[in-house]
Amino acid sequence: MLKILVPVDGSGASQRAIDHLIATMASYKDGVDVHLINVQPPLPFGGRTSSVVSHANIDDYHREEGMKALQSAQRSLDAAGVKYHDHVAVGDPAEVIVNYAKQHAVDQIVMGTHGHGAIASLLMGSVAEKVLAKAHVPVVLVK
Repeated sequence: MLKILVPVDGSGASQRAIDHLIATMASYKDGVDVHLINVQPPLPFGGRTSSVVSHANIDDYHREEGMKALQSAQRSLDAAGVKYHDHVAVGDPAEVIVNYAKQHAVDQIVMGTHGHGAIASLLMGSVAEKVLAKAHVPVVLVK
C-alpha cells in the first residue's frame, strides 16, 4: 500500500491537490494510505506567549485552526469514500512536512502550488519549492 502525504492549508491550491489525488486513486492498484497534514505557524513572541496563555490553550488553538483548514479536504475525501488520517503540527511548514514524511515512512508527497511566480518565490520562498528540494521521496506538485 502506497503511503501519500498531502499538506493542506485550506487554500484552493491544496484543494486542487486533493482533487488530483481523488482523480488518480484508481491508478494505485495496491491501495493508498492517505495522510493529511496542516502546519500551523508558531505563535509570535516565542516561548513568552506561554507565560500569559497556558500550553494547553495554545495547543487547543493550533488544533482548532488546523482542523478548520482541513475541513474542505476531509469533506472531499469523505464524499469520494477515501479513508485518511489527519494531523495538525506547528512549525516551519516545509521542515514539518519533510520531517513528517521521514518519520512516517511516506512514499510520496502530493501538494498544491500557489503559483506566485518567480519574483515572489525569490523573495519569500515557496513551501512547495522547499519541500521539493528537501524531500527524500517523490513530490507531485499540482498547479
